[in-house]
Amino acid sequence: MSSSAHFRSGKRRRVQLKRRRGGKRAANAAAEVRAAARRAEKELAERLRGHVLVNPANLRETNSYSTPDFVERGYYLDRPFRCKDCGVAQVWTATQQKWWYEWAKGDVWTVAVRCRPCRRRERERKGVARMVAAEGKARA
Repeated sequence: MSSSAHFRSGKRRRVQLKRRRGGKRAANAAAEVRAAARRAEKELAERLRGHVLVNPANLRETNSYSTPDFVERGYYLDRPFRCKDCGVAQVWTATQQKWWYEWAKGDVWTVAVRCRPCRRRERERKGVARMVAAEGKARA
């Protein structure tokens, strides 16, 4: 074996070291970018703990010039309200809001005004009223 196979000139060796260091710098920079992204994701998850995210694509179309606050915010918050029939303080949970707006396709400008028992009573009252009206039309 010749001595040139084991030893490189100083200039060639410097170029080789520079390349290796540049690769390490790039790898370190990429690792730092990944770590920053993980930290940002962790912070966002911590901030949104207990909140339900909004999917604007699932919302019903609206002809309003403005956007509801939960869409701008990006997540639903629990909303306290007082039932308009019985006056009991209730909470419209973020999960219930998501169901109403995104699955039932409720209008984005509506909010809960009745507790569950009063909603059931109102639904039954309207059903009875429809039956009475239909019977009245049948007799006439």
